[in-house]
Amino acid sequence: MNNAWRQKSIVAKWWQDVRAPLKSPLLAALRVRQWTKNLIVFAAPLFALNINLLTLLNSTLAFSLFCAASSSFYLINDIIDVKADRCHPIKCKRPIAAGLIGIPVAVAMAVGLLSSALLVSWLIKPGLGAAITGYAILQIAYNFRLKRTVILDVIAIATGFVLRAYAGAAISNVTLSSWFLLCTAMLALFLAIEKRKAELRLAQAQSKPVRAVLRRYSLSLLDRMEGIVTTGVFITYALWSSGPRLDGASTRWMLLTLPLVLYGIFRYQFLSDPQQISRFDNLGDEVGGKTERPEEILLSDRPILLTVIAWVLTTLTILLLKQQNILA
Repeated sequence: MNNAWRQKSIVAKWWQDVRAPLKSPLLAALRVRQWTKNLIVFAAPLFALNINLLTLLNSTLAFSLFCAASSSFYLINDIIDVKADRCHPIKCKRPIAAGLIGIPVAVAMAVGLLSSALLVSWLIKPGLGAAITGYAILQIAYNFRLKRTVILDVIAIATGFVLRAYAGAAISNVTLSSWFLLCTAMLALFLAIEKRKAELRLAQAQSKPVRAVLRRYSLSLLDRMEGIVTTGVFITYALWSSGPRLDGASTRWMLLTLPLVLYGIFRYQFLSDPQQISRFDNLGDEVGGKTERPEEILLSDRPILLTVIAWVLTTLTILLLKQQNILA
């Protein structure tokens, strides 16, 4: 028993030592968890059913560059909002707001990451460079103006995802379907609206909004917007998965993945429902809910994570069978 307890303690200590660097203020300021948003660069070759070693390597490179670029703007955003973040119950723990990282250091990190991402992307491929440059311009506009402008703020968030998808297509030499772009835009709008809904609930519980733009939103307005984009996601994905006759996927067998997409959307809405938030949010933010941080749902909600894995496996199976001429 003592030996077993000792071995368990050794393993626990080793795991703590491994995780310790990941908890450093510098990595926390880069918001590594939010790098999951950049996985959308893999969507273009995956949706085009064009997966091979070269496209995977190219997409991984694009993913890395977008991680550097997005982290630079997370730093810039935290620098700009440092006073407001210190009044927020959760954001006050961010390294810059908490004083764990000095503003000069954060500025140097942001400049280094962004300049490196821009330089490398243009050297590799002009299309990729254009996408990251467009993303940088969008983020500058968002941080200094658009995030305080009602409706345009969620559109800007969605545009960032579209640019990521375009970058994945550009570096992989994939021709994008119009339905794929529309579906990406609609899904990104859906996530942005859900994020605003969660933030608004949190702001109302505190009796004052933590974002200036929240003064212009209401839950009823966001519910109506959500209804429109949810329908848009389902319709555009269904049209894309219907096959080449509608300028969509290369095989209509992708319709098999439609139930997974529908379940994922419903599950996300379920988690954002006010009556369910207190049951499922274990992040110390019961009023706001996990949908204030979409990346947390992907990493922590098992049904959604399993749904994503099932979608990827189903898509890869269809791709393999199509390459073997088993499926039309």
